[in-house]
Amino acid sequence: MERGSIRARTSGWAKITRFSRSSAARSSSSTAVTASTSSYAHARHSTSALQFIDEATINVAAGNGGDGIVAWRREKFIPKGGPAGGDGGHGGSIYLAATPELSTLVEFRYRRAFEADSGKHGGTSNKSGRGGTDLTIRVPVGTLVYRSQEGKPEALFADLAAAGERVLVARGGRGGLGNQHFATSVRQAPRFAEKGEPGERYALRLELKLLADCGVVGVPNAGKSTLLSAVSAARPKIAEYPFTTIEPQLGVVRVSGEESFVMVDVPGLIEGAHEGAGLGDRFLRHVERTRVLLHLLDGAKPLDEIVRDKETIEGELRAWSGALLEKPMLLCISKLDLPDARARLAEIRERYPDATGISAATGEGVAELVYALARTLAQAPAPPRVEPVARIDLVPKDDFTIERERDGAFVVSGERVERLAAMTNFDSDESLARFERALERIGVERRLRAMGAAQGDTVRIGAYEFTYS
Repeated sequence: MERGSIRARTSGWAKITRFSRSSAARSSSSTAVTASTSSYAHARHSTSALQFIDEATINVAAGNGGDGIVAWRREKFIPKGGPAGGDGGHGGSIYLAATPELSTLVEFRYRRAFEADSGKHGGTSNKSGRGGTDLTIRVPVGTLVYRSQEGKPEALFADLAAAGERVLVARGGRGGLGNQHFATSVRQAPRFAEKGEPGERYALRLELKLLADCGVVGVPNAGKSTLLSAVSAARPKIAEYPFTTIEPQLGVVRVSGEESFVMVDVPGLIEGAHEGAGLGDRFLRHVERTRVLLHLLDGAKPLDEIVRDKETIEGELRAWSGALLEKPMLLCISKLDLPDARARLAEIRERYPDATGISAATGEGVAELVYALARTLAQAPAPPRVEPVARIDLVPKDDFTIERERDGAFVVSGERVERLAAMTNFDSDESLARFERALERIGVERRLRAMGAAQGDTVRIGAYEFTYS
Protein backbone atom coordinates (compact mmCIF):
# COMPACT_ATOMS: atom_id res chain seq x y z
CA MET A 1 0.00 0.00 0.00
CA GLU A 2 1.32 3.39 -0.91
CA ARG A 3 2.33 5.46 2.09
CA GLY A 4 0.00 8.36 2.76
CA SER A 5 1.36 11.83 3.20
CA ILE A 6 0.02 15.28 3.80
CA ARG A 7 1.00 17.73 1.10
CA ALA A 8 0.02 21.36 0.67
CA ARG A 9 -2.50 22.26 -2.01
CA THR A 10 -0.26 24.55 -4.04
CA SER A 11 3.06 23.93 -5.74
CA GLY A 12 6.21 24.00 -3.65
CA TRP A 13 4.35 22.59 -0.62
CA ALA A 14 3.04 26.09 0.09
CA LYS A 15 0.63 26.56 2.95
CA ILE A 16 -3.03 27.40 2.52
CA THR A 17 -4.53 29.29 5.42
CA ARG A 18 -7.81 30.92 6.14
CA PHE A 19 -5.99 33.77 7.83
CA SER A 20 -2.44 34.92 8.29
CA ARG A 21 -1.01 35.48 11.73
CA SER A 22 0.33 38.97 11.33
CA SER A 23 3.04 39.66 13.81
CA ALA A 24 3.78 42.95 12.10
CA ALA A 25 0.31 44.18 12.93
CA ARG A 26 0.82 43.59 16.59
CA SER A 27 2.17 46.36 18.73
CA SER A 28 5.84 45.97 19.55
CA SER A 29 6.21 48.95 21.82
CA SER A 30 8.47 48.16 24.73
CA THR A 31 7.72 51.25 26.78
CA ALA A 32 4.42 50.35 28.43
CA VAL A 33 4.84 47.76 31.15
CA THR A 34 1.60 48.50 33.00
CA ALA A 35 -1.73 48.95 31.26
CA SER A 36 -2.74 52.46 32.23
CA THR A 37 -6.41 52.25 31.50
CA SER A 38 -7.11 55.18 33.78
CA SER A 39 -5.80 57.87 31.44
CA TYR A 40 -7.51 56.23 28.49
CA ALA A 41 -10.89 56.10 30.16
CA HIS A 42 -10.78 59.53 31.74
CA ALA A 43 -9.54 61.21 28.59
CA ARG A 44 -12.64 60.13 26.73
CA HIS A 45 -15.19 60.04 29.54
CA SER A 46 -14.56 62.47 32.34
CA THR A 47 -17.61 61.23 34.26
CA SER A 48 -16.53 57.58 34.42
CA ALA A 49 -15.24 57.97 37.98
CA LEU A 50 -18.81 58.54 39.13
CA GLN A 51 -19.98 55.14 37.89
CA PHE A 52 -19.85 51.93 39.89
CA ILE A 53 -19.19 48.96 37.63
CA ASP A 54 -18.70 45.57 39.28
CA GLU A 55 -18.67 43.31 36.20
CA ALA A 56 -16.64 43.46 33.01
CA THR A 57 -15.54 41.17 30.21
CA ILE A 58 -12.19 41.67 28.52
CA ASN A 59 -10.10 39.81 25.96
CA VAL A 60 -6.40 39.24 26.54
CA ALA A 61 -3.84 38.13 23.96
CA ALA A 62 -0.30 37.31 25.02
CA GLY A 63 2.51 38.10 22.61
CA ASN A 64 3.66 35.66 19.95
CA GLY A 65 7.15 34.29 20.11
CA GLY A 66 9.61 35.70 17.58
CA ASP A 67 10.67 33.56 14.62
CA GLY A 68 13.99 31.79 14.53
CA ILE A 69 16.02 32.56 11.41
CA VAL A 70 18.24 30.78 8.92
CA ALA A 71 21.74 32.28 8.91
CA TRP A 72 25.34 31.19 8.41
CA ARG A 73 28.59 31.99 10.11
CA ARG A 74 30.59 34.32 7.87
CA GLU A 75 34.09 35.05 9.11
CA LYS A 76 37.43 35.50 7.42
CA PHE A 77 39.54 32.34 7.22
CA ILE A 78 36.61 30.19 8.41
CA PRO A 79 35.13 28.47 5.35
CA LYS A 80 31.83 26.69 5.75
CA GLY A 81 31.22 28.24 9.14
CA GLY A 82 27.98 26.35 9.63
CA PRO A 83 24.51 27.42 10.79
CA ALA A 84 24.31 30.51 13.01
CA GLY A 85 20.63 31.47 13.01
CA GLY A 86 19.46 32.93 16.31
CA ASP A 87 16.31 32.07 18.25
CA GLY A 88 13.27 34.31 18.40
CA GLY A 89 12.44 36.14 21.62
CA HIS A 90 9.63 34.98 23.85
CA GLY A 91 6.29 36.77 23.67
CA GLY A 92 5.15 39.00 26.49
CA SER A 93 2.76 37.51 29.07
CA ILE A 94 -0.27 39.21 30.62
CA TYR A 95 -0.81 39.49 34.38
CA LEU A 96 -3.62 40.83 36.56
CA ALA A 97 -2.56 42.69 39.71
CA ALA A 98 -4.81 43.74 42.60
CA THR A 99 -4.39 47.35 43.72
CA PRO A 100 -6.22 49.31 46.45
CA GLU A 101 -6.06 52.42 44.26
CA LEU A 102 -9.04 51.18 42.20
CA SER A 103 -12.54 50.62 43.57
CA THR A 104 -14.60 49.73 40.47
CA LEU A 105 -14.19 48.11 37.06
CA VAL A 106 -15.43 51.19 35.24
CA GLU A 107 -12.19 51.56 33.28
CA PHE A 108 -12.91 48.32 31.43
CA ARG A 109 -16.11 49.75 29.93
CA TYR A 110 -14.07 51.63 27.37
CA ARG A 111 -11.10 49.33 26.87
CA ARG A 112 -11.85 45.65 26.53
CA ALA A 113 -8.90 44.28 24.52
CA PHE A 114 -5.38 43.95 25.91
CA GLU A 115 -2.41 42.68 23.95
CA ALA A 116 1.17 42.11 25.05
CA ASP A 117 4.25 42.67 22.89
CA SER A 118 5.46 39.94 20.57
CA GLY A 119 9.05 38.73 20.66
CA LYS A 120 11.53 39.94 18.06
CA HIS A 121 12.97 37.61 15.44
CA GLY A 122 16.37 36.03 15.97
CA GLY A 123 19.53 37.54 14.50
CA THR A 124 22.68 36.38 12.82
CA SER A 125 25.70 35.06 14.72
CA ASN A 126 23.40 33.05 17.01
CA LYS A 127 21.84 36.22 18.46
CA SER A 128 18.47 35.73 20.13
CA GLY A 129 15.68 38.20 19.55
CA ARG A 130 14.48 40.54 22.27
CA GLY A 131 11.65 39.17 24.38
CA GLY A 132 8.29 40.91 24.45
CA THR A 133 7.47 43.12 27.43
CA ASP A 134 5.01 41.66 29.91
CA LEU A 135 1.73 43.53 30.40
CA THR A 136 0.24 44.06 33.86
CA ILE A 137 -3.44 45.03 34.11
CA ARG A 138 -4.49 46.60 37.39
CA VAL A 139 -7.82 45.57 38.95
CA PRO A 140 -9.48 46.39 42.30
CA VAL A 141 -8.82 44.25 45.34
CA GLY A 142 -11.60 41.67 45.63
CA THR A 143 -11.84 40.85 41.93
CA LEU A 144 -12.81 37.33 40.91
CA VAL A 145 -11.37 36.23 37.57
CA TYR A 146 -13.25 33.77 35.36
CA ARG A 147 -11.34 32.53 32.32
CA SER A 148 -12.72 30.90 29.18
CA GLN A 149 -11.36 29.84 25.82
CA GLU A 150 -13.13 29.08 22.58
CA GLY A 151 -14.74 25.66 22.79
CA LYS A 152 -14.18 25.34 26.56
CA PRO A 153 -16.47 26.25 29.48
CA GLU A 154 -15.84 29.19 31.74
CA ALA A 155 -14.19 28.45 35.08
CA LEU A 156 -13.08 30.44 38.11
CA PHE A 157 -9.37 31.13 37.63
CA ALA A 158 -8.30 33.36 40.52
CA ASP A 159 -9.49 35.38 43.51
CA LEU A 160 -7.45 38.57 43.94
CA ALA A 161 -8.45 39.21 47.53
CA ALA A 162 -5.29 40.93 48.78
CA ALA A 163 -3.46 44.05 47.66
CA GLY A 164 -0.38 43.24 45.60
CA GLU A 165 -1.56 39.82 44.45
CA ARG A 166 -0.55 39.07 40.87
CA VAL A 167 -1.68 36.24 38.64
CA LEU A 168 -0.62 35.11 35.16
CA VAL A 169 -3.69 34.95 32.90
CA ALA A 170 -2.12 34.51 29.43
CA ARG A 171 1.34 33.11 28.77
CA GLY A 172 3.47 34.47 25.96
CA GLY A 173 4.57 32.19 23.14
CA ARG A 174 7.98 30.55 23.02
CA GLY A 175 10.43 31.92 20.51
CA GLY A 176 11.16 29.75 17.48
CA LEU A 177 14.49 27.96 17.23
CA GLY A 178 17.07 29.13 14.71
CA ASN A 179 18.69 26.73 12.27
CA GLN A 180 21.68 26.32 14.61
CA HIS A 181 19.57 23.85 16.64
CA PHE A 182 18.81 21.52 13.72
CA ALA A 183 22.35 20.70 12.69
CA THR A 184 23.26 17.02 12.99
CA SER A 185 26.09 14.81 11.82
CA VAL A 186 24.16 13.98 8.64
CA ARG A 187 22.47 17.37 8.21
CA GLN A 188 25.21 19.88 8.79
CA ALA A 189 23.60 22.78 6.93
CA PRO A 190 19.88 22.92 7.84
CA ARG A 191 18.03 25.47 5.75
CA PHE A 192 14.99 25.87 7.97
CA ALA A 193 14.04 27.35 11.33
CA GLU A 194 11.01 27.41 13.58
CA LYS A 195 8.39 30.12 13.67
CA GLY A 196 7.42 31.59 16.99
CA GLU A 197 4.74 29.95 19.12
CA PRO A 198 1.44 31.88 19.25
CA GLY A 199 0.65 33.46 22.60
CA GLU A 200 -2.34 32.35 24.64
CA ARG A 201 -5.66 34.10 24.09
CA TYR A 202 -8.52 34.10 26.58
CA ALA A 203 -11.74 35.86 27.42
CA LEU A 204 -11.82 37.02 31.05
CA ARG A 205 -14.92 37.87 33.03
CA LEU A 206 -14.11 40.07 36.01
CA GLU A 207 -16.49 40.18 38.96
CA LEU A 208 -15.85 42.59 41.82
CA LYS A 209 -16.85 41.76 45.37
CA LEU A 210 -16.08 44.66 47.69
CA LEU A 211 -13.94 43.93 50.73
CA ALA A 212 -15.60 45.37 53.83
CA ASP A 213 -15.79 44.31 57.47
CA CYS A 214 -19.40 45.25 58.15
CA GLY A 215 -22.33 45.21 55.74
CA VAL A 216 -25.45 47.30 56.42
CA VAL A 217 -28.62 45.72 55.04
CA GLY A 218 -32.26 46.68 55.21
CA VAL A 219 -35.27 47.76 53.21
CA PRO A 220 -35.20 51.05 51.29
CA ASN A 221 -35.38 54.20 53.45
CA ALA A 222 -34.34 52.41 56.64
CA GLY A 223 -31.62 55.01 57.31
CA LYS A 224 -28.57 53.06 56.11
CA SER A 225 -26.97 55.96 54.23
CA THR A 226 -27.66 58.36 57.09
CA LEU A 227 -25.90 55.99 59.50
CA LEU A 228 -22.89 55.62 57.18
CA SER A 229 -22.55 59.40 56.89
CA ALA A 230 -22.75 59.72 60.69
CA VAL A 231 -20.03 57.20 61.53
CA SER A 232 -17.60 57.84 58.66
CA ALA A 233 -16.42 60.50 56.24
CA ALA A 234 -18.52 59.00 53.42
CA ARG A 235 -21.14 61.29 51.95
CA PRO A 236 -23.75 59.10 50.24
CA LYS A 237 -26.87 60.66 48.77
CA ILE A 238 -29.64 60.99 51.38
CA ALA A 239 -33.30 61.69 50.55
CA GLU A 240 -36.79 60.79 51.73
CA TYR A 241 -37.67 58.54 48.77
CA PRO A 242 -36.77 54.85 48.32
CA PHE A 243 -33.68 53.64 46.43
CA THR A 244 -31.72 56.82 47.09
CA THR A 245 -28.63 54.59 47.17
CA ILE A 246 -28.22 52.90 43.79
CA GLU A 247 -24.71 51.55 44.29
CA PRO A 248 -22.70 50.30 47.29
CA GLN A 249 -21.05 52.97 49.42
CA LEU A 250 -17.92 52.38 51.49
CA GLY A 251 -16.86 54.25 54.61
CA VAL A 252 -14.06 53.86 57.17
CA VAL A 253 -15.42 53.85 60.72
CA ARG A 254 -12.90 55.07 63.31
CA VAL A 255 -13.30 53.29 66.66
CA SER A 256 -10.19 54.71 68.31
CA GLY A 257 -6.86 56.19 67.33
CA GLU A 258 -5.54 52.79 66.28
CA GLU A 259 -8.70 50.80 65.51
CA SER A 260 -11.07 51.13 62.59
CA PHE A 261 -13.16 49.03 60.23
CA VAL A 262 -14.77 49.38 56.81
CA MET A 263 -18.54 49.57 56.48
CA VAL A 264 -20.48 49.07 53.24
CA ASP A 265 -23.99 50.41 52.66
CA VAL A 266 -25.81 48.13 50.21
CA PRO A 267 -28.80 49.47 48.22
CA GLY A 268 -32.13 48.67 49.83
CA LEU A 269 -33.52 45.17 49.44
CA ILE A 270 -37.11 44.30 48.62
CA GLU A 271 -38.95 41.02 48.30
CA GLY A 272 -37.64 39.09 45.29
CA ALA A 273 -34.29 40.89 45.25
CA HIS A 274 -32.41 37.60 44.77
CA GLU A 275 -34.44 37.05 41.58
CA GLY A 276 -33.76 40.51 40.18
CA ALA A 277 -36.39 42.71 41.83
CA GLY A 278 -35.13 46.19 42.64
CA LEU A 279 -31.34 46.53 42.75
CA GLY A 280 -30.53 43.75 45.20
CA ASP A 281 -29.55 41.07 42.73
CA ARG A 282 -26.71 43.27 41.45
CA PHE A 283 -25.26 44.15 44.83
CA LEU A 284 -26.01 41.26 47.18
CA ARG A 285 -22.64 39.78 46.25
CA HIS A 286 -20.91 42.67 48.00
CA VAL A 287 -22.02 41.48 51.45
CA GLU A 288 -20.64 37.98 50.87
CA ARG A 289 -17.13 39.00 51.93
CA THR A 290 -18.22 40.95 55.03
CA ARG A 291 -17.58 39.49 58.47
CA VAL A 292 -20.53 41.06 60.32
CA LEU A 293 -23.98 42.20 59.14
CA LEU A 294 -25.90 45.12 60.62
CA HIS A 295 -29.63 44.76 59.99
CA LEU A 296 -31.21 48.20 60.18
CA LEU A 297 -34.99 48.43 60.72
CA ASP A 298 -37.12 51.55 60.25
CA GLY A 299 -38.41 52.58 63.69
CA ALA A 300 -41.03 54.88 62.16
CA LYS A 301 -43.11 51.91 60.94
CA PRO A 302 -45.71 49.92 62.90
CA LEU A 303 -44.51 46.78 64.68
CA ASP A 304 -46.07 44.34 62.21
CA GLU A 305 -44.36 46.07 59.28
CA ILE A 306 -41.00 46.06 61.07
CA VAL A 307 -41.29 42.31 61.72
CA ARG A 308 -42.33 41.74 58.10
CA ASP A 309 -39.33 43.76 56.87
CA LYS A 310 -37.00 41.69 59.05
CA GLU A 311 -38.39 38.42 57.70
CA THR A 312 -38.18 39.73 54.12
CA ILE A 313 -34.52 40.72 54.42
CA GLU A 314 -33.54 37.46 56.08
CA GLY A 315 -35.45 35.53 53.41
CA GLU A 316 -33.63 37.36 50.62
CA LEU A 317 -30.25 36.77 52.24
CA ARG A 318 -31.05 33.08 52.68
CA ALA A 319 -32.21 32.77 49.05
CA TRP A 320 -29.04 34.43 47.78
CA SER A 321 -26.65 32.41 49.95
CA GLY A 322 -27.35 30.45 53.09
CA ALA A 323 -23.89 31.41 54.37
CA LEU A 324 -25.00 35.03 54.81
CA LEU A 325 -27.28 34.15 57.72
CA GLU A 326 -24.41 32.29 59.40
CA LYS A 327 -22.52 35.56 59.81
CA PRO A 328 -22.84 37.46 63.13
CA MET A 329 -25.77 39.88 62.76
CA LEU A 330 -26.72 42.86 64.91
CA LEU A 331 -30.33 44.06 64.92
CA CYS A 332 -30.84 47.82 65.19
CA ILE A 333 -33.89 50.12 65.18
CA SER A 334 -33.24 53.46 63.49
CA LYS A 335 -34.84 56.92 63.73
CA LEU A 336 -35.26 57.02 67.52
CA ASP A 337 -35.74 60.78 67.21
CA LEU A 338 -39.15 60.23 65.56
CA PRO A 339 -42.43 59.78 67.52
CA ASP A 340 -43.30 56.19 68.54
CA ALA A 341 -39.84 54.87 67.56
CA ARG A 342 -38.88 54.25 71.20
CA ALA A 343 -42.12 52.31 71.70
CA ARG A 344 -41.25 50.19 68.65
CA LEU A 345 -37.79 49.51 70.13
CA ALA A 346 -39.33 48.32 73.40
CA GLU A 347 -41.76 46.05 71.53
CA ILE A 348 -38.96 44.63 69.34
CA ARG A 349 -36.82 43.91 72.41
CA GLU A 350 -39.61 41.72 73.78
CA ARG A 351 -39.04 39.43 70.78
CA TYR A 352 -35.34 40.08 70.20
CA PRO A 353 -33.64 41.13 73.49
CA ASP A 354 -30.32 41.98 71.83
CA ALA A 355 -31.81 44.65 69.54
CA THR A 356 -30.39 48.15 69.87
CA GLY A 357 -31.62 51.57 68.81
CA ILE A 358 -30.01 54.66 67.29
CA SER A 359 -30.76 58.06 65.90
CA ALA A 360 -28.23 58.95 63.23
CA ALA A 361 -29.72 62.45 63.08
CA THR A 362 -29.04 63.25 66.77
CA GLY A 363 -26.21 60.79 67.37
CA GLU A 364 -28.07 58.92 70.10
CA GLY A 365 -26.79 55.35 70.45
CA VAL A 366 -24.41 55.65 67.50
CA ALA A 367 -21.20 55.40 69.53
CA GLU A 368 -22.54 52.39 71.45
CA LEU A 369 -23.43 50.72 68.13
CA VAL A 370 -19.93 51.33 66.74
CA TYR A 371 -18.34 49.78 69.85
CA ALA A 372 -20.70 46.80 69.63
CA LEU A 373 -19.74 46.26 66.00
CA ALA A 374 -16.04 46.50 66.87
CA ARG A 375 -16.42 43.88 69.64
CA THR A 376 -18.29 41.57 67.29
CA LEU A 377 -15.69 42.01 64.55
CA ALA A 378 -12.90 41.14 67.00
CA GLN A 379 -14.47 37.71 67.47
CA ALA A 380 -15.72 37.16 63.92
CA PRO A 381 -13.78 34.80 61.65
CA ALA A 382 -12.11 36.06 58.50
CA PRO A 383 -14.21 35.76 55.34
CA PRO A 384 -13.51 32.55 53.39
CA ARG A 385 -11.35 32.91 50.31
CA VAL A 386 -12.85 31.73 47.04
CA GLU A 387 -10.55 29.04 45.68
CA PRO A 388 -10.73 27.84 42.09
CA VAL A 389 -11.93 24.28 41.72
CA ALA A 390 -8.98 22.03 41.01
CA ARG A 391 -9.25 20.54 37.54
CA ILE A 392 -7.27 17.62 36.18
CA ASP A 393 -7.43 17.35 32.41
CA LEU A 394 -6.66 13.80 31.40
CA VAL A 395 -4.74 13.92 28.12
CA PRO A 396 -5.10 10.80 25.96
CA LYS A 397 -2.00 8.88 25.06
CA ASP A 398 -2.28 9.86 21.38
CA ASP A 399 -2.50 13.54 22.40
CA PHE A 400 -4.71 14.32 19.40
CA THR A 401 -8.13 13.58 17.97
CA ILE A 402 -9.38 13.31 14.38
CA GLU A 403 -12.98 13.97 13.38
CA ARG A 404 -14.60 13.97 9.98
CA GLU A 405 -16.85 16.92 9.20
CA ARG A 406 -19.90 16.97 6.96
CA ASP A 407 -17.93 18.31 4.01
CA GLY A 408 -15.69 15.24 4.19
CA ALA A 409 -12.66 17.04 5.60
CA PHE A 410 -10.61 15.45 8.38
CA VAL A 411 -10.01 17.81 11.32
CA VAL A 412 -6.97 17.01 13.45
CA SER A 413 -7.14 18.63 16.91
CA GLY A 414 -4.68 18.61 19.76
CA GLU A 415 -2.41 21.08 21.47
CA ARG A 416 0.76 19.36 20.31
CA VAL A 417 -0.09 18.99 16.62
CA GLU A 418 -1.66 22.45 16.37
CA ARG A 419 1.41 24.03 17.95
CA LEU A 420 3.62 22.05 15.56
CA ALA A 421 1.66 23.38 12.57
CA ALA A 422 1.73 26.95 13.86
CA MET A 423 5.52 26.86 14.33
CA THR A 424 6.33 25.28 10.96
CA ASN A 425 7.56 27.38 8.06
CA PHE A 426 5.69 25.88 5.11
CA ASP A 427 7.75 27.88 2.62
CA SER A 428 10.72 25.59 3.27
CA ASP A 429 10.88 22.08 1.83
CA GLU A 430 13.12 20.90 4.65
CA SER A 431 10.75 22.34 7.23
CA LEU A 432 7.82 20.58 5.55
CA ALA A 433 9.70 17.30 5.55
CA ARG A 434 10.32 17.71 9.28
CA PHE A 435 6.64 18.45 9.80
CA GLU A 436 5.63 15.30 7.89
CA ARG A 437 8.06 13.14 9.88
CA ALA A 438 6.69 14.55 13.11
CA LEU A 439 3.11 13.69 12.09
CA GLU A 440 4.21 10.17 11.22
CA ARG A 441 5.98 9.81 14.56
CA ILE A 442 2.99 11.11 16.51
CA GLY A 443 0.67 8.73 14.66
CA VAL A 444 -1.48 11.20 12.73
CA GLU A 445 -0.92 9.66 9.30
CA ARG A 446 -1.49 6.14 10.62
CA ARG A 447 -4.82 7.23 12.12
CA LEU A 448 -5.84 8.99 8.88
CA ARG A 449 -5.20 5.84 6.87
CA ALA A 450 -7.22 3.80 9.36
CA MET A 451 -10.13 6.25 9.03
CA GLY A 452 -10.12 5.82 5.24
CA ALA A 453 -8.44 9.02 4.13
CA ALA A 454 -7.95 8.92 0.35
CA GLN A 455 -5.88 10.94 -2.07
CA GLY A 456 -7.34 14.41 -2.56
CA ASP A 457 -9.12 14.56 0.81
CA THR A 458 -8.82 17.75 2.84
CA VAL A 459 -7.02 17.66 6.18
CA ARG A 460 -7.26 20.59 8.59
CA ILE A 461 -4.80 21.17 11.40
CA GLY A 462 -5.46 24.36 13.33
CA ALA A 463 -5.68 27.22 10.85
CA TYR A 464 -4.11 25.27 7.97
CA GLU A 465 -5.59 23.06 5.26
CA PHE A 466 -3.72 20.36 3.36
CA THR A 467 -4.48 17.82 0.64
CA TYR A 468 -3.92 14.22 1.64
CA SER A 469 -1.95 12.17 -0.88
